[in-house]
Amino acid sequence: MAVPTRSSNGGPPRPGSARASVLLGVLSVALLPAAIAATRWSREYELLHAAAAIPVALLLGAVAVALSRRARSRLGPTLGRPRGARTARLGRLLGILGFLLALTAAGSVGIYALLSLVAD
Repeated sequence: MAVPTRSSNGGPPRPGSARASVLLGVLSVALLPAAIAATRWSREYELLHAAAAIPVALLLGAVAVALSRRARSRLGPTLGRPRGARTARLGRLLGILGFLLALTAAGSVGIYALLSLVAD
């Protein structure tokens, strides 16, 4: 062959979904602290306004886990040592962490709303 193709480059393929899962996992973990920090620097927004980032962080975490699962399923049938398995595992870990952080934040906002109702 004059030009190497994807299947003849000498190594197993790297799924792009593994890298995407890491990126979305990092975003899901960093979104809530960034939203909280933004409310600290802004005079117009209060801490409770940072709760708008909770559904976005939940979604990013879930998509990161789904992309990681997709990458691992594509790596399963490859021969030899697949490249990207660690990346997919890291994306899964970050996605789960971001999802759990968002669930914790949602629970905190829910408790705050309940206590606000009881106090009035």
